[in-house]
Amino acid sequence: MAESYFLLAATFIPLLLAPVAYGIGRKAGVNAATWFSFGILAVSTALLLIPAIGIYNGQQQTYVESYVWGQFGNFGLRLDGLSLPFALIIYILCTVLALYSKPYMVHKVSEDLPEHKAGHNGDSNGPVASAGNDHSSHGSSPNISSSQQLTVLETDQRVKNQIALYFSLYLAFSMGMLGTVLATNLIEFYVFFELMLVPSFFLVAFYGYGARRRIALMFFFWTHVGAVVLLLGLLAMGFFAGGFDFDTIRANAGNIPAQWLPLIVFALVIGLGVKLAAFLVHIWLPYAHAEAPTPISALLSPAMIGIGAYGLLRLWMELLGGTGAYEQYSLYINMWGLATMIYGGAMALMQDDIKKVLAYSSISQMGYILFGLGAESVLGITGGTLMYVTHGLGKAILFMMAGSIILQTGTRSMTKLGGLAGKMPYTAVLAMIGALTIIGIPPTSGFMGEWILFNGMLQTAATDMDPLRTTMFGLGILATVLSSAYILWMFKRIFFGKIPEELAHVKDSNRYITVTMAVFAAMTLIIGVYPDLFLAPIDDYINGMFEGNSEVLPVPVHIEESENSGESVVVAPPEAATAGGEGGH
Repeated sequence: MAESYFLLAATFIPLLLAPVAYGIGRKAGVNAATWFSFGILAVSTALLLIPAIGIYNGQQQTYVESYVWGQFGNFGLRLDGLSLPFALIIYILCTVLALYSKPYMVHKVSEDLPEHKAGHNGDSNGPVASAGNDHSSHGSSPNISSSQQLTVLETDQRVKNQIALYFSLYLAFSMGMLGTVLATNLIEFYVFFELMLVPSFFLVAFYGYGARRRIALMFFFWTHVGAVVLLLGLLAMGFFAGGFDFDTIRANAGNIPAQWLPLIVFALVIGLGVKLAAFLVHIWLPYAHAEAPTPISALLSPAMIGIGAYGLLRLWMELLGGTGAYEQYSLYINMWGLATMIYGGAMALMQDDIKKVLAYSSISQMGYILFGLGAESVLGITGGTLMYVTHGLGKAILFMMAGSIILQTGTRSMTKLGGLAGKMPYTAVLAMIGALTIIGIPPTSGFMGEWILFNGMLQTAATDMDPLRTTMFGLGILATVLSSAYILWMFKRIFFGKIPEELAHVKDSNRYITVTMAVFAAMTLIIGVYPDLFLAPIDDYINGMFEGNSEVLPVPVHIEESENSGESVVVAPPEAATAGGEGGH
């Protein structure tokens, strides 16, 4: 067992302190709940960074904390080159969006109060604004009657109660996502996989838009059924391998009968494909993401659905890698990814609602990740993994932009918008950085992800002289044009053209929103210029996963400069240490 408890603390502190956040919110108000939740997640992120820095510096390749868990094996938390980018992006998003949530959720909760449905906006100085600022206005004016004062106090407390519940569910949701990507045991993975569903269901049902309860039930039904299908595959893996620990599965994957292997792969791919919202099992996503409160949309889309890609990497490609299950079915994943890219992009181009454009865009971006994972090359898989990072940052910025526009204009319809660049310059600039990230334009991180992904796909097509993969590579490049089309069309309709008269007095949102957007914009630019922050550990780990499989899987060629002549020479790829099957450090 590891001597340190960094990962255990980082995972469970948000869950254990979620009831405290609820109590603080009810008693001390919105500001206190916001900053307390932010502080919890910031501390947890710092705890996560401690072993992450060791991995990045090369001091260790894997950091594991393991605890005996009875008949299920060991309850472990593992940080390595594969889980590191997922874990960091999840907690960075959760931490920053906790601050973004404050003005947005105060506005959203106040809108839902019956006495404030009419004539209220995000800049109100009425009772809701007082709730957001943690001071009540009762007794502040001699013209307010005692009955009016009572209404103000009741409204103030209702807002506090709702925000307190929101942050407690938010913290539990954060814990579930992190635990899933750190798990070292099949049953543990499934428990966390379901734990992140429960709070997200309530967040949509309590704080969403439209027919939110029906949409939350649809979201729950689809993703839970997918999780049950996944569970069947996990149980079969554990039964034939003689245990549920990842190390046990990896060591004994050859014991899985050949006739069972296709069924297990099918269960994994379908169960995780539902979470990814891949084409044909995507039905729940446009509704859930469009109607969820915007801070939660900015977590569901960038963080949660991409965990399905992590599951494919860990459970299918790594644990079953020695059985040939990856090479046998990778082409079909490649085709599924291409269909998802094109479908999501085409549907996004037809939408008028900003959040629905971004929801269908998320489907398309998950297609890029699947496309990379099915590329059957180390470069393609590395690029697909890096796409989780780039999509997380870019899509978070764009969903936050949508929330800012909803706050300031009261509408999500692009036909009612236009010319907002002059009124909301900070939002426009930051949104453009997010848009360029999704399109894949340098110097954003999106360029690096797409460049590596398509390079890997082309490498496989050229190595195998495969006309089908070559055709899919060409169609994938065309799909990037579709992505550019819907993103730029959305941006033009929102920020350029003639501004409607009723929006003449619109201005940028407050600092809680613009500063948090700026944090993600800065990150995507930094990673675009210096991608090794995430690329180096991913590349090392993926190389380690497929070490010895060079006959089947093309590996990247490294070009180095000769010390004597200064000429560039081709060298063999560096030896990557085996990433799996080792204990903690």
